[in-house]
Amino acid sequence: MLRRLPYRVQIPLGLSLAVLIAAVLVTAVSAQVFSRSARAETLAQVDRAVALVIAQVRPMLVADDTWRVFSLLRDTAGLLPGAPLGHARLAVVDVDGRVFAASDPLRLETGRPLLGEAWHGAPLPREGVTRSWRASREDGSVLRLDPITSDDGQTLGYVLTEIDAAVFGADWPALAGNALAGIVLAVALLLPAGWWVGQRMTRPVERLAMLIGRIGREEPGKLRAQLPHTADPELARIGDAVAQLMDELERRREAEERALSAERLAAVGRMTAAVAHEINNPLAGLLTATRTLRLRGDANDVRERTVDLIDRGLQQIRSTVTALLPQVRVEERALDPDDLDDVLTLVQGTAERLDIRIERSLEVESALRVPSAPLRQVMLNMLLNALKAAGEHGRVETALHADAEFVEFSVANDGQPVDAERLRTLIAAEGGRDPQGFGLWVCQELASHLHGSFVPDPSAIDRTRLVFRVPNREDPASPS
Repeated sequence: MLRRLPYRVQIPLGLSLAVLIAAVLVTAVSAQVFSRSARAETLAQVDRAVALVIAQVRPMLVADDTWRVFSLLRDTAGLLPGAPLGHARLAVVDVDGRVFAASDPLRLETGRPLLGEAWHGAPLPREGVTRSWRASREDGSVLRLDPITSDDGQTLGYVLTEIDAAVFGADWPALAGNALAGIVLAVALLLPAGWWVGQRMTRPVERLAMLIGRIGREEPGKLRAQLPHTADPELARIGDAVAQLMDELERRREAEERALSAERLAAVGRMTAAVAHEINNPLAGLLTATRTLRLRGDANDVRERTVDLIDRGLQQIRSTVTALLPQVRVEERALDPDDLDDVLTLVQGTAERLDIRIERSLEVESALRVPSAPLRQVMLNMLLNALKAAGEHGRVETALHADAEFVEFSVANDGQPVDAERLRTLIAAEGGRDPQGFGLWVCQELASHLHGSFVPDPSAIDRTRLVFRVPNREDPASPS
């Protein structure tokens, strides 16, 4: 559960728990030490009482004064811990091992044989004890026997001391109260301090985590200025890594901006080349028409047909230029069968120069409802590319077919065959790296714009036949 908490909570909470556990452990150890010290103090107090009895009881034993010995033992036993509750007693045993007098005559009656007998389940030593004898029983009680000697070293008797186990037992309720008070005091003082220290330790980590979460949404330079400065070597390494990441992101963003700028410049260049291409093609035909008009302008039919051709060519150029303004809607006419004748006239000069024979097929079964400008542009581009592919003395076939559903224009040449894969390669090369050959790429783009198709005819063998097909309706976006 602790691992699921945020890092800024784990550290302060862990320190607080450590403070609490330390307070409990210190209190427990202190209670144990206090218990042992209390036992040692009790035994030392017993030693002093026994020494006092031995020092004063000698003349009484010599005088055989039992009453005075009893008085001495009664008064001295009052100094022993637990004596008021009957947990400690003293007795003087004569050299025969019998009780001479005792502080508690009811339990150690006078004249009772004691040495060499069992006392409370433990045997006492027989006569002849010359040194202090002590026995610690399993229940914690203590029994000791100290000899009483005269000045000349003769044994006059013994002092028997018995301390019950209850005397050595710690006062756990009192200790628990003191321990609880100590724990509460430690928690009250150390817990807030531990939480405060933990918060200070995790504050740089929290700020780093917040900065990492903002990477990608804000400027790297702004985030780099907010990196926390810390003397901790590990946090410093993390901060350096984050700063390096921000530097990399900033360099990458600058590189992307440069690439985008270059791409925009390249797009402008391609657009300029495309416009020049689409304008130069009809201009070449129009120049041919003007030469024809100068040479054969005396004939009325030639003059009228040439002037109409020039007019339609100029209209196409006007439509091409106007199409560059997206906010202007171009009002243009529908395709007319004569547009195919115009296109053939425009490329006639090129065909004559290469000695290429052009065959024409026209089959229109329904009214033409497609715009003339893009179709004229497509026909011109396809014808110019077919002438280039056919080469000198080649042959080109054109066909315009229209029914109620589609308008289809195809151009075939006897040059090197081009399949669908080769056509895609040519379009990709012409659209991306060769601004001088935009013809096929423009046809592809117009077919996509008019929701049509521009593909090679797979049934054409040993020649190339490209087919441009669009729906026969004014607005290709509307349903047929």
